[in-house]
Amino acid sequence: MEMIYLDYSATTPVDEEVLNTFNKVCLEYPGNSNSLHSLGVKSKELEDYATEKISKMLKVKPSEIIYTSGASESNNTAIKGICLKYQNRGKHIITTALEHSSIIAPLNYLTSLGFEVDFVKIKENGQVDLDDLRKLLRDDTILVSICMIDSELGIKQPIKEIGEILKEYPKCYFHVDATQAFGKIPVDLSMVDMASMSAHKIFGMKGIGLLIKKENIQIEPLIHGGKSTTAFRSGTPPLPLIVSLMKAMEKTIPNVMEHYEYIDKLSKKVKDKLKTYPLLHINSTENSIPNTINFSLRKIKSETFIHALDKHQVYISTKSACSSANSMSNSVYAITNDEELASHSLRVSISYKTTEEEIDKFLDIFDECYHSLDM
Repeated sequence: MEMIYLDYSATTPVDEEVLNTFNKVCLEYPGNSNSLHSLGVKSKELEDYATEKISKMLKVKPSEIIYTSGASESNNTAIKGICLKYQNRGKHIITTALEHSSIIAPLNYLTSLGFEVDFVKIKENGQVDLDDLRKLLRDDTILVSICMIDSELGIKQPIKEIGEILKEYPKCYFHVDATQAFGKIPVDLSMVDMASMSAHKIFGMKGIGLLIKKENIQIEPLIHGGKSTTAFRSGTPPLPLIVSLMKAMEKTIPNVMEHYEYIDKLSKKVKDKLKTYPLLHINSTENSIPNTINFSLRKIKSETFIHALDKHQVYISTKSACSSANSMSNSVYAITNDEELASHSLRVSISYKTTEEEIDKFLDIFDECYHSLDM
């Protein structure tokens, strides 16, 4: 039996063309792009070419791109970088309960340094309560960090509207974790100051990501050291990873709407079937993108169901892969206020590479596992 992989929100298998690009650059560009000899110059030219192409796809300036090891580093760099640089202006931060652990953990760290963190209310549809955001904003608020799409429920936030509100607070910066948005929906960065992403969510290599930081912003670097592609993140430029990231973006970003329509068709098929089970509650809302289907099975432990599917080589997840094991889903609880649903949540995440045949087989196997475990 062939495996059925439905955990694309956790990570995607690397695209063969992306991998070939990575290998080619590894073999043909041995020079450090910061070296002055001809091999270094050759590598620097390729680095600049890739950065220019990425900047055009994202509609930002090349100087606004910071290469990182992935979204977790990008989030940490943005949050700590802004707060440590501008703490003389204030120590108030606003975020949501839907954020990834790589947002919540650095915020917890900053509270130990005297920063104050408020969580904006989430409406029943999963979106930020804009009226509550207005109430929370203060003169000493220096950072608002809100994900464009959260990793567990796939809820799309009103980023443009939030950006408009924050225009009235020039001392406050707006960071967006766009990791689950790139390659899934059109991404507009015009209203944000910083945005994070990771290549392995778009069929790229693990170990490379981006932090977009607008030109007028200064941050305290997370990693200090020697010369690199930017003053804000030291380390030898990972040229093969950078070029492979460019290739992954080229294969996903221009086709995002075509892929969206296909995924939406598959997603509706899954949700229509899931709604027929009496113990099942779909947690994703009308604002969730079709790539992510979050649901809970009352009376059946998430881990038990995961293992039942695993025996059939079907792979889904309980929560974000970076979440603590055996813990309640904060994201599900934020919109349902139901501890049972939050403790029994499961996530199916599909991509444009998912086939209709895989979905049909998954639904058959799901049905078998459900009835074998339904007590």
